[in-house]
Formats: sequence, structure tokens, C-alpha cells
Amino acid sequence: MTRAEVKRRLALAWWQYLAVGLVPLPVMAWAFGGGEAMIPMLAMPLFIAGAATLFLTLPRFGAYKRALIATSKALGTEAEPAAWIELARVRRLAMTYACFPAWVAAVSVLVGLETVPQVLLALSTVVLLYLYRLPPQLG
Repeated sequence: MTRAEVKRRLALAWWQYLAVGLVPLPVMAWAFGGGEAMIPMLAMPLFIAGAATLFLTLPRFGAYKRALIATSKALGTEAEPAAWIELARVRRLAMTYACFPAWVAAVSVLVGLETVPQVLLALSTVVLLYLYRLPPQLG
């Protein structure tokens, strides 16, 4: 597999994670948004928990940066395929953690969290996922 194909697959994976992260919120809002909130007193604690999931991404981002640097150093060597595989693995885990705030926002529909905090959690997922786009300087 060529470097361009790998980069294309990683770019496609980024878009897939963006969809997987964000689609549950409008689906939950459509399915359950008009109903009565189940436990409205959990709305604020759930928002705080969603915001706290941002801290779970910090170690994942550090691991991603290290894998990115290792891949950059391995370009053009025999270690390049293994470096791309490791980068993809680390990035996949990091992007999963980056989706947590939007997923918490989707669950928060059930407890009646307002739209603005839901959008803030979803936007934080978009910003986190943006950090995991491949830099153009790589390859």
C-alpha cells in the first residue's frame, strides 16, 4: 500500500469518526427530544461529566503526538509501514475518546439538558477530532 493510500484511508477514518461522534445527538434529539425529561435533576451533573471527559483525551493526545513524530522519522525507511499502523492504532483510540463529550450530550437528551450545553459538548468533540487530522507535512 502506498503512502497516499494510507493517508487517504486515515482521512476517511477521520470523517467516519466525526459522523460516529456527532450523529447520535440529532438522532436522540429527534427520537426523544419532544418527550418529558426522565430525571431532570441529572441534567447539570451530566453536562459536567461530559465536560470532564475532555480531560480523558489529554494522555491520548500525547500518545498521538509521539506516534506522529515517530511516523515522521520513519518515512522512507523499512519501519514506515509499522509506524503507519501504530499511528492509526493510537489515533483510533484517541478519536474514540474525543467522541465522548458528544455521546454524553446525546444521552443528556433523556434527562432534559438544554440545547446550548448539548451543542457545546458536540462542538468540543469537533474541536478534539480536528486535532487528530493528519498534518500536511507528514509525507
